[in-house]
Amino acid sequence: MWIRSTLAYRMSFVMTVLAGLLVSGLDFVAILLMFSQVDVLGGYPLPEVAFLYGLSATSFGLADLVMGSAGRLGSRVRDGTLDTLLLRPAPVLAQVAADRFALRRVSRIVQGALVLGWALVAVDVDWSASRVLLLPVTVVSGAAIFGAVLVAGAAFQFVTQDASEAQSAFTYGGQTMLQYPPTVFGKELVRGVTFVFPLAFVNWVPAAYVLGRPYPVGLPQWAAFAPPLVAVGCCALSGLAWRAGLRSYRSTGS
Repeated sequence: MWIRSTLAYRMSFVMTVLAGLLVSGLDFVAILLMFSQVDVLGGYPLPEVAFLYGLSATSFGLADLVMGSAGRLGSRVRDGTLDTLLLRPAPVLAQVAADRFALRRVSRIVQGALVLGWALVAVDVDWSASRVLLLPVTVVSGAAIFGAVLVAGAAFQFVTQDASEAQSAFTYGGQTMLQYPPTVFGKELVRGVTFVFPLAFVNWVPAAYVLGRPYPVGLPQWAAFAPPLVAVGCCALSGLAWRAGLRSYRSTGS
């Protein structure tokens, strides 16, 4: 229904997508401005930073398109309109994902894919079969990891009822951090996003294998192929958090 209503005004949709491309592209423009003053950033040249950027932006764009609406769950909990979703013969999480589905978010995917495509051409890599196959696996796994974070944030809103900004710190903030090489951050932060909130498996770890770079915090070589396992684990944990949050819901009492 939301897709049909969006496409009812085709020109408006096209203009919105173009505006989204422009706004999301400003992140990469900031990186280009940095490289107008330096040749490398944390030991990474521009094509390699663009590779990191493209992986994280594309993965996050996919997750945001599917689960981005989960961020407004807190308002439904506060005003009691979540009760409407509970009465419908459909999974509540699917309804939350479809609630005011914003097709315009496809602009973030397109922008990230464009940067990733340029990076793949410009980066100096000896492409083997394992490196080529790892790319789509990394993008899909990264989207699943970001999606799990979005679902976990939505589950947290059952308790706090107004934690959308805290959720954004781990989603939008995490995606922005992953645009840059791990070498520009402190070791404790890198350890945190590797072992506590495993966002490093969105791009840092598999990109280290593709680019022939040292792995963050000395991970073993096989860790580059672990993103699917990390994604499954994150989705399982977020699913448990979602079930616990939904069971704790008691409506508004009005």
